[in-house]
Amino acid sequence: MDRRPVLTALDRNFDETLADLCALARIPGVSAAGFPASELERSAAAVAELLRKCGLERVEVLRLPGAHPYVVAEWLRAGPKAPTVLIYAHHDVQPPGRPEKWQSPAFEPTARADGRLYGRGVVDDKAGLMVHAAALRACLTTHSRLPCNVKLIVEGEEEIGSPHLEAFLRAHRERLQADVIVLSDTANLDAGLPSITTSLRGSVVADVRVRALDHPLHSGMWGGPVADATTALVRILARLCDDRGVIQVPGIYDDVRPLARDERERLARLPFDEARFREQAGVTRGASLAGEPGFTPYERLWLRPSIAVTALDAPPIAGSANRLCEEAAARVGLRLAPSQDAQRAARLLTDFLRESPPNGVEVEVTLESAAGGWETRPAGPAFDAARRALEAGFGRELAFIGCGGSIPFVGPFAEVLGGAPALLLGLEDPICNAHGENESLNVDDFRKAARAALHLLFELAG
Repeated sequence: MDRRPVLTALDRNFDETLADLCALARIPGVSAAGFPASELERSAAAVAELLRKCGLERVEVLRLPGAHPYVVAEWLRAGPKAPTVLIYAHHDVQPPGRPEKWQSPAFEPTARADGRLYGRGVVDDKAGLMVHAAALRACLTTHSRLPCNVKLIVEGEEEIGSPHLEAFLRAHRERLQADVIVLSDTANLDAGLPSITTSLRGSVVADVRVRALDHPLHSGMWGGPVADATTALVRILARLCDDRGVIQVPGIYDDVRPLARDERERLARLPFDEARFREQAGVTRGASLAGEPGFTPYERLWLRPSIAVTALDAPPIAGSANRLCEEAAARVGLRLAPSQDAQRAARLLTDFLRESPPNGVEVEVTLESAAGGWETRPAGPAFDAARRALEAGFGRELAFIGCGGSIPFVGPFAEVLGGAPALLLGLEDPICNAHGENESLNVDDFRKAARAALHLLFELAG
C-alpha cells in the first residue's frame, strides 16, 4: 500500500477532523460522582457513530454492571500474517471546575489566535482518540483497507481511576488480543517534540483526620494549655518533608531502583531550560525548585518519589472565628518511583502519620488508594516503528520520557493481554492545563500527531 495518497487525504480532511473533535468535546461526559450518567451514554454513542463513519467494523457499546460504557471496534481484514494493533483511548472527562476561571465555556470548544483549541476534554483524551480515528478513516477511504489489523477500546471511566477496566479486559480478553498496544493518553515533553512515555510513577493516597476536642472552644479562654486539631494536623503534615522537599518518612527511598547508564544518558540528552520550566509551571518569582539535591528535575519529576498535601479540611478564613477547632483533616498524596512497592509505601506512610501524635490527639488514617508504577525498556520492533512514525509525523527527533503522573491500569493492561509491548503516546504539552480550567490543545501538534498515527499503522505493519 502507498501511504502518500493517504497522507494527502488526511491533510485534506483535517478541518473535518477538527470539527469531529469539537462535536465530541461538546458532550459533558464527566465520569465523576454527581454528574449525569446519561451524558456518558451520549458520549459513548457519539464515539461509536464516529468509528462507524471511519469505516471500522463490529462497533459496539459494551457495559459491565456498575460501569460507565465502553466502545469497542475493529478492522481485521489485513490477514492472519499481519500484526494486530490495539488502540486505547477514553471518552470520559474531568469535571469542568470553576466556571468563572474559564475564558470561554468549558464545553464549547473555542479556537483562539494563539493556535490552541480550548475546552474540557479537547486534549485529555478526545484528541488522543481523534488522531487515530482520522488516520484510520483516511486509509480506509483511500485504499478501502488498512496495512495491519486494528482494534480499538475507548473507555468511559479513566478519569475516576478505571475501576472496571481490568475486569472488562478479562471479560473480553480474546476479542482484544493484540501484538502491540497503543495507549493514546500521555504527553509530549514540549510542543512540537514527539515523545514516547516509558515510565509512570505509582501513587498512594491517604486521608488523615485529627480530633483534639469534643467541641470548639474560645481560643482566648482556652488557648495555651488546650491543643486544637488544626495546629496538631499542621505539625503532623510538616514532618512529611524537610525544607528542600526531601521526604522524611523512614525507608521510603529504600526500594527506588538506581538508574542504569543508558537511562542516565537518555535523560542527559533531553533539553531542559529552567526558566521555561518555571514559567510553564507558574512558579512564583522567589520560589526555588524543590526536591532531592543531586537529582535532575526530570529525575525528581519522573523517577523519584514526591509528596504533597493535596487537600485540607479545616475552617475557611471566610466566616472563621477565634476558636480552637475540634477536628481537622487532610489528604496526602505520595507519588512513587516506577520501581517502588505501593503496598509497602502505603504502610510506611500511614504508620508515619499515626506515629507520636502531638499532645496525644486522636489520629485516624484512612488509605484511599495504592497503585504501583510502570516502566519499560524502549527497545524492539514496536518501539523502532514508533520512533520512525513519530519522527516522520513531527519532522524532528523523538524523545523517550517519563511521566510524573500515574496510570494504574497500564501494567495490568499489558499483562492481561499477554505482555504485548505498550506504546504510550499523547498530545498533552506543558501548558495544556489538562484537568484544570482552560484546558487546551495545540492544533499544530494535533495535525502532526494525526500524520504520525497514520505512519504508525504502516510502520507497525512492517
